[in-house]
Formats: sequence, C-alpha cells, structure tokens
Amino acid sequence: MKLFKTKKRMNVWSYLALGFLTVILLGSVLLVLPFSAREGQTSYIDALFTAVSAACVTGLVPFETNVHWSEFGQAVILILIQLGGLGFMTFVSVLLLMVRHGLGQYERRAVLQSVGGGSLSGVKKLVRRIIIGTAVFELLGAALLSIRFIPDLGVGRGIWYAFFHSVSAFCNAGFDLMGGTAVGTGSLSHYVGDPLVVLTVCGLIVFGGLGFCIWGDVIDCHLNPKKFSFYTRVILVVNTTLLVGGAALFLLFEWNHAYAGMGVGEKVLAAIFNSTTARTAGFWTTDPCTLSDSGYLLTVILMFIGGCSGSTAGGIKVGTFTVIVMGMFTAFRRSHDINIGKRRIEVGLLFQALAIFAAYLFLVLIATLIISAVQPGGQDSFRATLFETVSALGTVGLSMSFTGTLYWGSKLILILLMYAGRVGILTLAFALAHKHTGGTVRRPADTFYIG
Repeated sequence: MKLFKTKKRMNVWSYLALGFLTVILLGSVLLVLPFSAREGQTSYIDALFTAVSAACVTGLVPFETNVHWSEFGQAVILILIQLGGLGFMTFVSVLLLMVRHGLGQYERRAVLQSVGGGSLSGVKKLVRRIIIGTAVFELLGAALLSIRFIPDLGVGRGIWYAFFHSVSAFCNAGFDLMGGTAVGTGSLSHYVGDPLVVLTVCGLIVFGGLGFCIWGDVIDCHLNPKKFSFYTRVILVVNTTLLVGGAALFLLFEWNHAYAGMGVGEKVLAAIFNSTTARTAGFWTTDPCTLSDSGYLLTVILMFIGGCSGSTAGGIKVGTFTVIVMGMFTAFRRSHDINIGKRRIEVGLLFQALAIFAAYLFLVLIATLIISAVQPGGQDSFRATLFETVSALGTVGLSMSFTGTLYWGSKLILILLMYAGRVGILTLAFALAHKHTGGTVRRPADTFYIG
C-alpha cells in the first residue's frame, strides 16, 4: 500500500525560498533582542523589516543603522547582507562540500541556477570561485576605503566602517553607518567629490552586480574579449551602455539642479555614482529628494532594470531588458527571429522576459495603489511612494526619506516586495524556463487586436 507515500520532494526553488525565509526569521529574532539596539527595544515589525532588507540586499531602513543598532545589531545586519548577497544555496553547497566532499546532481543544479550558471560540470570550481572572488573584492574594497575612513573616523571605527561598507557595496545592499558620525550628513554625501570613495564603491557595486558567471568567464578567457561567451559580450555591452548613458543623462538633467554649486569634477563623480547606485545599490552622494523630475524618472527606470542575472543585484535584470528591447525591434520589423549580432535568441525567451516585466510592473502598481490609499499625503507622497515600491521590488534601497514614516501595513507590503524581488521573481523565472509537457493538441487560432 502507498497510503503513506504521497509526500512529494520539493523542488530546488522551494528550498531556496524557504532558505531565505529561514535566514530572515532568524535575523529578525536576533535584531529584536534588547542588546541589538543602542537604546530600548525594537518593535518586531521594524526588526523584521530590517532583516528582510539586509537578507534581500535592499537597504531600505526604518531608522539610521548606526544611530539605532548596537555593534551586535550591526554585525547581525552585515551577516544577513553577506548571506543574502552570496545566496543561500551557495552556503548550503559549501557546507555539503565540507561534509560530503562533493555535490550530488540535485545540489549541483540548485547551486548553478541560484548563481546563474548553465553547466553541471565544474560546480566545485564555481563555488570556490564565488567564495574566493567575493573575499578578494570585499577585502580590496575595505583596504581602499580605510585609506579615507581611518583619518576621518579613527583606526578602529575606520577599519570597521571600511569593511562594512565594502561588503554592503559588493552585495549591492546599500546599508551605511554614516548617520550620527562626524561625516554623517546622509549616506556617502560627505564624499561626493572624493574620487577614492566614489570610484571604489562604484567598482564594488558594478562587480557585484555583474554576477559570478560573468567575471568568471572573463577570467577564464584571460581578459580576451574575442573569447568571451555570447552572453558575456552582450551583457557587458548593455551594462556599460546603461552605466555610461545613465551618467551622461544625470549630468544633463542635474547640472543646474541637484548638482548646482558643485565643481565640474564633483558633478561628474556625482553623475557616475547616481548611475551606478540606481542599479540596486542604495547608497547615495546626492539626496534623491533633490533630484529633478527627469532625474527622478531616470532613477526609477534604472532601479526597475537592475543588474545582471546570478548577481547580488535585483530588478528585472539586464538580460531581461535586452531580450525585451530586441524583441520589440523584431516585432516592428515583422521578423520571426530575434537576432543579436550573428546569434539568434529563442522566441520563447521573449515570452519569459515579458512575463517577468509584467509581473514586476503589476506588483509595483498594486503596491503603490495600496500604500497611497493608506498613507496620508498629496502629490509628493505619491512620488515618494512610487519611488519606494520600485526601490523595494528592485532590491535597491534608495528612498526619499519615506521609509521611517510608513505605517506597519505599508512596511509589510514593502517586506513582501523585497522578498519577491530577491526570491519570488527569480523563482518564477526559472520555473518558466522548464518546458511544458502538456498534450500536443492545440486549440484553433482566432483574430485578436493589439496596439
């Protein structure tokens, strides 16, 4: 009898989603402890919000991280950022490597899909590369930032701040400790004209947002662009175009607005930072509240697009954006093939990309509608609400000083958006990637008008 054998094995995406949820809940329990805060006890909704924001590498916070949280609380947040940035399944895989000295086919597939890989061979090498590469980038970033932070903040605090901000930047988390310090004028705004801090943080954000498989392919090809894979070449071109184009547009839009009063060098650095951080990092050197309408909309667009697949970044991803744009041009030409250079992309991939885009847009609109209904305020409130929801779903972390004013119900909506942005949409994307094994009978086609 098979009466008690009906239990089905969960797929890898269920394990990934539950893994993130477990990490978040454990983090929220630690953050709600009295000694996690400097004074008093944190409400559970704020502790949960911070845990989700850290584990989902977002950066939205109900209060200043350095002002409210003790050193223990800051350490918990940093651990959650690191776990969320590298991915839960990667850490599980490392544990399996240590215990079993190898990975099974099931675990290999889970690791590869969680980091964006496509081959079941060389998983040990991939996991090792992720750990070593992350350590190298974060330690190098900490060393460079300490050159500036130690003179400004002292040796002990300077080293801790350099390491914290390096991890936060590489994981695209956007958490900062500058509030309440001698340089605490808001995120990294004190260093808006400092090339060392700006370019170091931007470099960490870019490398973290590219994804493990992209820079792994670059290393394997010994920096020779001719040997890069098709995917790597396309993503590097599109990503660079978005970064450079975004910086140029920010410079144009904000020259006499948010950047007014800055020198030419500071304006260029501010534009580079704005273009980079909007791709899911969350730091800022220019207060988002001071942006012009054009700069505001550009930031929302960049937050919506996000970084690359298999990276520490969020958003619909650069690959999704590329497929949709190329698919649009293909439809206008009435062509049946989506061609990029000398390669063709399957049309089915366009359907998946459009599904992800539609899901993101639907969630943003519904969340903005609900929060606008329950939060008081006028037009400025709506502007901040839309910015906040896109930032949450794209796991960006930029805010127009709106997070701390939200009701608990609005915070709960943002919690769900951050979780969906880091786990849910990723799960949906890979679930759609599997072929449908239904019947071969097709229903009759009929006329349907669009456009």
